[in-house]
Amino acid sequence: MAMAALRREGRRFAPLISPRPITAVRSSPIAPTYEDEGPIGVRYISTQVVRNRMKSVKNIQKITKAMKMVAASKLRAVQTKTENSRGLWQPFTALLGDLPSVDVKKSVVVTISSDKGLCGGINSTAVKISKGIRKLNSGPEKETKYVVLGEKAKAQLIRDSKKDIELIITELQKNPLNYTQVSVLADEILKNVEFDALRIVFNKFQSVVSFLPTVSTVLSPEIVEREAESGGKLGDLDNYEIEGGETKGEILQNLVEFQFSCVMFNAVLENACSEQGARMSAMDSSSRNAGDMLDRLTLTYNRTRQASITTELIEIISGASALEG
Repeated sequence: MAMAALRREGRRFAPLISPRPITAVRSSPIAPTYEDEGPIGVRYISTQVVRNRMKSVKNIQKITKAMKMVAASKLRAVQTKTENSRGLWQPFTALLGDLPSVDVKKSVVVTISSDKGLCGGINSTAVKISKGIRKLNSGPEKETKYVVLGEKAKAQLIRDSKKDIELIITELQKNPLNYTQVSVLADEILKNVEFDALRIVFNKFQSVVSFLPTVSTVLSPEIVEREAESGGKLGDLDNYEIEGGETKGEILQNLVEFQFSCVMFNAVLENACSEQGARMSAMDSSSRNAGDMLDRLTLTYNRTRQASITTELIEIISGASALEG
């Protein structure tokens, strides 16, 4: 919203910061005002108009600076959780693997995005990768569906892939994120979709100015067992001894569900970190742009005021010369 207002102000400021020279105009009761002209030109601009627009830009700059500080505060709060959550899914990757290229018939792409904007291109990046995954997994006997988390991905995917969206979840970050909340969410997804492979698309946090688009793959118990029997990357799974009364299928089912909840928890936190970092960068850039615009307006204001003073001096000198003559 702040950036949109800044762009609107920029369009309004275009006539004020024109490089054309300012010409002093002698004031007269019948002199045309800028309201009588078509486009507002520098020649007829008043200092009051420039002051009003300078005040508007200053207000926008205050908003963007405040949003940057809020984003920094939220980033510090969620960054520690994110770093701690990375240890949850790593043991599952070592045991069950992460096979993005596995050939399956039913794929579900879980696209994680934000509910709010003004955070750069992280949402557009996640949507583009999701569409790319769907295109790669398309075929005569293959099916790819979407599970969408966040308003921004929903708004983009619903335009051209509405029939392929199985589930939409929004306002995920309305409350502080915790594992219980995300595990309930993961259980809801598992109950409502049929899949051979779940592909979670999110932005992995690296630094305030850098994030890495990432895809994590969670396979169904049947595909895990199939890959283990085929002797692929999951070939060592049969080397583990099963204790207790549970069968191998039941254990795999429990492992896959727990793996998905852990991967989802880390993915949601990573994306939240990336969102706040991108918002910090975007608001910092907006504040700098507002400062540059304010400098140009200040220069225009000073030039206009100086032109007015020069005009008044010319009128005084001309009047005095006329009286002397």
